[in-house]
Amino acid sequence: MTDHSEPTATPDADEPTGRIVLLTTSHRVAPGVLSWPAWQTLHAADRVLCADPGHPQLPYLREAGIEVAFESPDAHALVEACAGGRTVVVLPGGEGDQRLTDGLARLAGSGRVSMPDLELLPGSYDLPGARLLDLVQVMDRVRRECPWTSRQTHRGLAKYAIEEAYELVEAIEDGDREELREELGDVLLQVVFHARIAEEAGGDGGDGEDDEGADEAFSIDDVAGALVTKLIHRHPHVFGDAKAETPEDVSAHWQRTKAVEKRRASVTDGIPVGQPGLALAAKLAGRARTGGVAVELPRGEGIGYELLELAARAEAAGIDPETALRAAARAYRDAIRAAEGLAEPGE
Repeated sequence: MTDHSEPTATPDADEPTGRIVLLTTSHRVAPGVLSWPAWQTLHAADRVLCADPGHPQLPYLREAGIEVAFESPDAHALVEACAGGRTVVVLPGGEGDQRLTDGLARLAGSGRVSMPDLELLPGSYDLPGARLLDLVQVMDRVRRECPWTSRQTHRGLAKYAIEEAYELVEAIEDGDREELREELGDVLLQVVFHARIAEEAGGDGGDGEDDEGADEAFSIDDVAGALVTKLIHRHPHVFGDAKAETPEDVSAHWQRTKAVEKRRASVTDGIPVGQPGLALAAKLAGRARTGGVAVELPRGEGIGYELLELAARAEAAGIDPETALRAAARAYRDAIRAAEGLAEPGE
């Protein structure tokens, strides 16, 4: 029995077999922004095919005078379209065209067809950080369509930001790279989530508790833009003419710039008092030291004042007392488990 699904005759060996170009583009890059090789290939092609009349590149191809035929040929028809040395460019959809590529692979593997040259030509590439655009789009849809997510507010989510931050710290302390990547994603989710809520009217994302600032909506772009401006401004040794040879020089630049930006009356302004006690004590001691404020540690009875003194000593020595205590506490936990005859966590 003869299989009529594929050609049984091989074209004349002297006849040029042509060229098939699968032109891929990234939806994360603005339509029409294509590489020079892509534009050259499109202009030189004998035919340009696209199965999707709504493909985002089409308006820009029309502006460039490139005629596009709305066809979805199978592999056999596409090979025949290249006969005589013609070049056919195919614009796949966002998910590609598995049917076409599988068909071309079968024809090439059959040995009965003189295949045209097959080229995969990226017309645009993802830039670093491009997947963040996907994250913003997904968060937008989840916010609109998920019954739970759509009802969340800044205040309601606050506890999750704290939890995720501590889980990130634990992943860092454990040295687990896979866990670190996941926890960084969870922290990033909190940033994107809050920014998405902030796009909506209402001072607190619609919980009705705070109507002040209802016209002060902002987006993730505003958040990122402000951060970029801050980083550039606080790194004059990188983006300007200032000089910084040591980490201490960088810290001095940073503190001077912050002082001008914030116009704080006290070196203690801006220190969140809700943070863990050791971290708070160390932060206060550091601000006083770097700000040149000559003040003695308060003296009193009780372990609190002793811990305050230890935290100040640690900060002066360049040690984060919170991290140091956590490391000691983890060692204590492991010792307790060993006394119980249990393995260390994670083993």
